[in-house]
Amino acid sequence: MRKFWLAAGCLLVAAAGVAGSLVERVPATAADSSNPLEGSERARRAGAKLYVRECAACHGLNREGTGKAPPLGLAEVYKAPPGVLFWILRNGSLHRGMPSFAHLPEPERWQIVEFLRRSTGPGNAGAGHPNR
Repeated sequence: MRKFWLAAGCLLVAAAGVAGSLVERVPATAADSSNPLEGSERARRAGAKLYVRECAACHGLNREGTGKAPPLGLAEVYKAPPGVLFWILRNGSLHRGMPSFAHLPEPERWQIVEFLRRSTGPGNAGAGHPNR
C-alpha cells in the first residue's frame, strides 16, 4: 500500500512539473498521514479562503498555474495522499521557488489540503473556484 501512495505522489509531481526530488524526500510516515479534517465542508470552505490568500498569487485563482508555479487543478492533486500535500505545504521547495507554509497553523494547512483534494476530481465540476 505504501508503494501505491508513493507512486501516486510521484504522479502528482510529474504532472505538476515539480522537481521529482521533492516527493522522493517525503517520508513514508508523512505520506501515510491522514487529514483530520477530511470530509468537512467547513474545512474546505476555510481552505478555499486560505488558498486565495496564500496560494492564488502563484498558482492562479482557479488553480490553473502561472509562470513557474504548476497548476493545482489536476486529477493528480485530487488523487495525491493528503500527507504528501501537507508535507509539501509545510516544507515548500525553495529550489522551485515555493516557500514553506510552516508559518500557518497545522489546521489551516490541512484546510488547504482539503480544499485542493475536494475541489478537483470526480463529482466536483464547478466546485473548483475558491469562492464556491
